[in-house]
Amino acid sequence: MSRPLRVAVVGAGPAGIYTVDALVKSGAEVSVDLFERMPAPFGLIRYGVAPDHPRIKGIVDALHRVLEKPGVRLFGNIDYGTDLKLDELRQFYDAVVFATGAVDDRPLDIPGVDLDGSHGAAEFVSWYDGHPDVPRDWPLTARSVAVLGAGNVALDVARVLAKSAEEMLVTEIPDNVHAGLAANAVTDVHVFGRRGPAQAKFTPLELRELDHSPTVEVIVDPADIEFDAGSLAAIRGSKQVDMVVKTLQEWAIRDVGDRPRRLHLHFFHAPAAILGADGKVTGLRTERTELTGDGSVRGTGVFHDWDVQAVYRAVGYLSMHLADLPFDHVSGTVPHSKGRVLDMDDDLVPGAYVSGWIKRGPIGLIGHTKGCSSETVASLLADAPTLHPAPQPDPSAVVTFLRQRGIEFTTWQGWKNLDAYERALGEPHGRERVKVVERPEMVRVSRQG
Repeated sequence: MSRPLRVAVVGAGPAGIYTVDALVKSGAEVSVDLFERMPAPFGLIRYGVAPDHPRIKGIVDALHRVLEKPGVRLFGNIDYGTDLKLDELRQFYDAVVFATGAVDDRPLDIPGVDLDGSHGAAEFVSWYDGHPDVPRDWPLTARSVAVLGAGNVALDVARVLAKSAEEMLVTEIPDNVHAGLAANAVTDVHVFGRRGPAQAKFTPLELRELDHSPTVEVIVDPADIEFDAGSLAAIRGSKQVDMVVKTLQEWAIRDVGDRPRRLHLHFFHAPAAILGADGKVTGLRTERTELTGDGSVRGTGVFHDWDVQAVYRAVGYLSMHLADLPFDHVSGTVPHSKGRVLDMDDDLVPGAYVSGWIKRGPIGLIGHTKGCSSETVASLLADAPTLHPAPQPDPSAVVTFLRQRGIEFTTWQGWKNLDAYERALGEPHGRERVKVVERPEMVRVSRQG
């Protein structure tokens, strides 16, 4: 090919940007355009990481450097499947990589899940992260709350629910989120894991952060500290598991303090039903489980009802079905072979690739996406000589197409405008930034000048 390889990447979160980075660093002559549904880039970092995690948000600095590289462009505020589709992208690009992540809540099939006061964790995360497409208000009238799940998202949800609004004010939360948290009536947050401490999916740092708040007392029931042969093997085989277990053991044997809000970590409790009256959550029923010897658990037939007025389901994320692509609705992923998209007959879909959670499911930490992206890029570059050339490869052609369609897209310069604007909003209050929430406002600021 006598011109640069033209590649479109759909999704400007970590997976998409790591894909761009791998392409640029490959040594191949490439020209890459990122398409993002939000007016701003960074995906999960901006809209999926709790605002009181500045160390994780520091990853933005590395992603920022990738988007500054020559031959890389950003087109924001463009919804794949609505504003443009695969056949249209093929007019301008030799290959298309989908890195759209996972934004929906995985369903939990128990009675009462549809009651008022039963929430998906992804919904709540989107609210406190100022996502432009969710309501501005959140009901925080419950005194006692249950969080279902034993991963980092469950900890994030529990921590944000338990901490005071003033503690969160130093972060980038929008004014509406601060106002909502200031009115929060909660006194007790209960986190429930179906298995034991050695099977929890918390990372040690995330877990220890729970105990840093001066307003939150973390409580672990000593009866929940139990291990079988499979658990002990997991502890011996993983430093991370060992650190998590030691932290939980320390908390289980210490005296309970008098901080005004309490965060209870429960293990060996499987959710059985969300209880309700008059259409609203009034409690949670769990079944006590027991270890089976190999680290798995089984139900004991012993049930416990908890007096809670809200339930947050943090049992996993699920990717959305993308237009024009095959989709496995059970795993929530696009079928693939080393990143190459496969149709339902296991035949290759020409020029289509996947990376990140849409490829492998919502598992692993953000950094794990690098290897996933590298594998996809290796497949793409190996295929490059046989890819069908785009009919309109000139970089200006797609810009003309978007403008003719009347799409108000944002750019990398637009993100710089918005970034500066948000930082200016925060400066008078000693905050790094105050996030702009409304989509029209984000687009307006991004397109200034």
